[in-house]
Amino acid sequence: MTVVNLTPSDEFEFKPGQGQVLLLACGALAREIVDLIERNRWSGFDLQCLPAKWHNTPDKIVPALREKITAAKGSYASIYVLYGDCGTGGQLDALLQEEGIERIDGPHCYAFFSGNAEFDRHAEDDVTSFFLTDYLARHFDKLIWSGLGLDRHPELLPLYFGNYRKIVFLAQTRDEELAKKAMAAARKLGLGYEYRFTGYGELETGLKSRAT
Repeated sequence: MTVVNLTPSDEFEFKPGQGQVLLLACGALAREIVDLIERNRWSGFDLQCLPAKWHNTPDKIVPALREKITAAKGSYASIYVLYGDCGTGGQLDALLQEEGIERIDGPHCYAFFSGNAEFDRHAEDDVTSFFLTDYLARHFDKLIWSGLGLDRHPELLPLYFGNYRKIVFLAQTRDEELAKKAMAAARKLGLGYEYRFTGYGELETGLKSRAT
């Protein structure tokens, strides 16, 4: 099994087989995607991931994806993008429409891990919830606490999180240590805590429909 322990600033490539379909994804999904590819013995995918920390600077996402798409044209039967809108303000979907490329359904990974219909069902209750996935729980201190400057300016905490009431940990795996990290993050932010096991949700079904 390939163990993927990316930092938020890492790019990542994984080429396990025939490489008929190129997956372009956020680095926050790399561990889950590799696990699904290996567990299901899907040989037709190559994977390239952009840095997860670009969620804090989403203006970098679309230009980088454009470069990846241009470089990959002619080398793959198809390209599939594993991103939500992720703060690009519709620019990602405009690029993909221009290029004739599909992406996974959903506005963000919280929705497609939960299942888009299930996420929408909770939408009213979750309007004051801050979400963590396995990746975000693992890298909370670096990506969120330090990434937002709260380690240097804790006085900004009410500005960033004053309207939230709880952390909802959307867990892809049943990992007690990650649950402890998510609970610690909730305490650090002064928020309540809720655990929901999602598994890989529509990330898995989306990949399965394109596996060869």
